[in-house]
Amino acid sequence: MSVQIDSLPNGVRVVTERMEGLQSAAIGLWVNVGGRHERVEQNGIAHFLEHMAFKGTARRNALEIAEAIEDVGGHINAYTSRETTAYYARVLEADVPLALDVVSDIVLNPVFDPHEIEVERHVILQEIGQALDTPDDIVFDWLQEAAYPGQPMGRSILGPEDCVSRFTRDDLAAFVAERYAPGQMILAAAGAVDHDAIVRQAEGIFGHLAPRGGGLIEPARFAGGEIRRDKPLEQVHFTLAFESPDYRDPEIYTAQIYATALGGGMSSRLFQEARERRGLCYSIFAQAGAYSDSGMMTIYAGTSGEDARGLVELTIDELKRAALDLSEPEVARARAQMKAGLLMGLESPSSRAERLARLLAIWDRVPPLEETIALIDGVTTAGVRDHAAAMVRSGRAAVALYGPVGTTPDLSEITGRLAA
Repeated sequence: MSVQIDSLPNGVRVVTERMEGLQSAAIGLWVNVGGRHERVEQNGIAHFLEHMAFKGTARRNALEIAEAIEDVGGHINAYTSRETTAYYARVLEADVPLALDVVSDIVLNPVFDPHEIEVERHVILQEIGQALDTPDDIVFDWLQEAAYPGQPMGRSILGPEDCVSRFTRDDLAAFVAERYAPGQMILAAAGAVDHDAIVRQAEGIFGHLAPRGGGLIEPARFAGGEIRRDKPLEQVHFTLAFESPDYRDPEIYTAQIYATALGGGMSSRLFQEARERRGLCYSIFAQAGAYSDSGMMTIYAGTSGEDARGLVELTIDELKRAALDLSEPEVARARAQMKAGLLMGLESPSSRAERLARLLAIWDRVPPLEETIALIDGVTTAGVRDHAAAMVRSGRAAVALYGPVGTTPDLSEITGRLAA
């Protein structure tokens, strides 16, 4: 397996990795534009644009887009995150040129038909309604808002109903013109691929695009705060977050190993103590996510109203205890989980293509796998304990609660217990 990278004169980057023995490939366009690139009145437009990409181009209507890929047994999809919008397909080796043609077509040539805009507007409003009816989903949007208040990083990817209800064709076209610059685009492919053939095709597709800037973004500032929504649900959905390292911070691997040891699996401290020993919840986990200039260590649990206080207090106590006595076997187990997850994921061409695009966006290169493994292996137990202690001492946290919150501890109680 070998990674190859080329850049077109206008800034579009092409990265591929051939995986011997495969008869299929994943190929897609990762655009470094997402929710955080929106102004407040644009909130939700990046996601709306992703939907509209499948609603027709100058060459294909919506049905023809789907048929072009599914007629050869492939599939096509897309997603929007806070920093990226991805459009990708999985096909057999012979159909890679077709997949690139279709993916590039939906990104570069959407027609934004007014009728289709209205249809998709209704679909997205239904999606927003579904999210609001899914407590363990919407509570993370509120946690993001509490962590980054009044900032693009803190706003919902789906956007509020009032914004989505008024987006026009001109709004969509203006966002593309402002943000979808060639320098923000990464064409990534993995599996049964021919790098030189993809570069040649990419030159014909993207070469005419004029180089330009992709606009500025507001830096993310983790401020912390609290959002409580009292509602007569069956459970209290509790989320807690602390600032964590960004993608480029050497501490990112320490943070991820800490989150894994704390709540990354059935053997983790939170799962064993809260669920297995005390039966306070069914679901509890921790994870460390990262952005280009910030990050969050997030804890989630769902429990009954009467058990919520005990669960929150236990969670805080486990955070403090981990800073004192997290053991070498726990850290070693977390390291093994991280490495296994990384290596298992790389057996999929779709995961590998996404990794290529993500790493190229972060580092402008794709670090060798051995380099990443060495960084994971370099994390020490003392380093994880120090990281945990610094997080507890910071005194800055974000909390979002949804359900019969009642007497569940508020942010001041939580930070007070952390400091005690």
